[in-house]
Amino acid sequence: MSKEYKAERTITAVLQEEKQVDNVVRRLIDRGVPQDRISVMGQNFQSQTRIAGFISKKDVILGGLRTGAVFGSLFGSLLSLFTGVGVLFIPFIGSVVAAGPITTVLLGAASGAIAGSAGAGLASALATLGMPDEKAAIYETRVKAGEFLLMAEVPADKTGEYQLLIESGGGEEIHINESTLPRPCPGKCNGVEDLSPEIRSHLSEAAQQDFITSYNTTFDETDDETKAEQKAWATIKEKYDEDENGVFSKSKVTA
Repeated sequence: MSKEYKAERTITAVLQEEKQVDNVVRRLIDRGVPQDRISVMGQNFQSQTRIAGFISKKDVILGGLRTGAVFGSLFGSLLSLFTGVGVLFIPFIGSVVAAGPITTVLLGAASGAIAGSAGAGLASALATLGMPDEKAAIYETRVKAGEFLLMAEVPADKTGEYQLLIESGGGEEIHINESTLPRPCPGKCNGVEDLSPEIRSHLSEAAQQDFITSYNTTFDETDDETKAEQKAWATIKEKYDEDENGVFSKSKVTA
């Protein structure tokens, strides 16, 4: 994690081609934005056609979460830059590859609001992050059309600089949120009250405690929130099944 970097706002933009995404991501990193503060999402990453061969709809909510190194060879070199890469099935769009912090944000949304409601989709999930409904709807439409969504969490005093960088790289439909993407905890989780609402709402009380224990163990070992969150979700999936409301509350029976 980057201790000196103070992310305060989130810039979101649409890019039409993967090569534009690759270029903008690399330029952002070169200009000081940490990799763990950049997210991308899209359907048509390189070798996207291979998804259907090894990802089923039952697996995509949490089963798709892997490290960028694993997915880099499948979806192109761009995704090897990211720590967390996931494949999610989103109503009205289909299978979407997401990388970076947005992946685990969508995992929480997908396991409840998206998967549990016939009328919900990517636009609904984005709206919960504070985006205007009309802008969220545009993003959903553009991703469905095969374009890419990019999000960068940046310091307030450098928002203009990074916005210009994204625009010069082909970024369109730019929106700036006055906050960053929700994390499970601000660093180490000291208790249930530290869990973000997005995660807490999809875990039973017992699952919340297991999530915190797993998260803190990995965080103590790595000092990396993203790795800690990935491990915590993996632990939850190993121990629990979802109920009809998308809440991980049903303990799995072990032999």
